[in-house]
Amino acid sequence: GGVNYSNVYDTEGDEFKANAKVGLAAGVFLSIPIGKYFGIQPEVLFSQKGFQATGRLLGSTYDFTRTTDYIDVPLFLAIKPAGFLTILAGPQFSYLLKQKDVFANGTANVQQEREFENDDIRKNTLCFIGGIDINISHVVIGARVGWDSMNNNGDGTSTTPRYKNTWLQGTVGIRF
Repeated sequence: GGVNYSNVYDTEGDEFKANAKVGLAAGVFLSIPIGKYFGIQPEVLFSQKGFQATGRLLGSTYDFTRTTDYIDVPLFLAIKPAGFLTILAGPQFSYLLKQKDVFANGTANVQQEREFENDDIRKNTLCFIGGIDINISHVVIGARVGWDSMNNNGDGTSTTPRYKNTWLQGTVGIRF
């Protein structure tokens, strides 16, 4: 289990500024050794990402918060230069489960929530993620960084999203 510290950025570089948001990260992993120094480490995580923003609309200040819940499935190539250190890098597929938007200004507070449980499972986001694990006996302390790369639209086409998630992730786990 652990936390995500996530934000979003505009790939077109427009005047979009957002603040980072903290969310939950929890899941399981499996370390598969391939020799002494290499391995594969697939994971399945519930992961909250999102951002916060403040701006002005029609002369009034507003606050906007987006929280997105994902099932993340990273597939890491693991390099083990020492028994206590694992370096991880690879692709991650992220499936959006739910999105909650909260818009608030001086006169209104509007919340909108959308669940994606019946959408096409092939509709996902491809991400790149890398990090390190510190292994102390059966305890694993992990640090990761990731960013969105491409959307799979579920119909055989893909697009590059304009607004991409970026995140830092810290976790603590138990290795059996």
